Amino acid sequence: MTETNPFSSSLQWTSEAKAKLKNIPFFVRSQARQRIEEMARASDAEVVTAEMVEEARKQFGN
Repeated sequence: MTETNPFSSSLQWTSEAKAKLKNIPFFVRSQARQRIEEMARASDAEVVTAEMVEEARKQFGN
């Protein structure tokens, strides 16, 4: 079965975080999502926020 929802992980994403992720170029979006979720799990977060997406963008220089 193929995964059609890129947000079907154990983490919840705010609508703002989803919107910011969609602004990332499609060819690196999957990798960016994985890194953002790794950062969220490392900080014991259950919800990915727009601030987390922005912090990841700063850290990874995208």
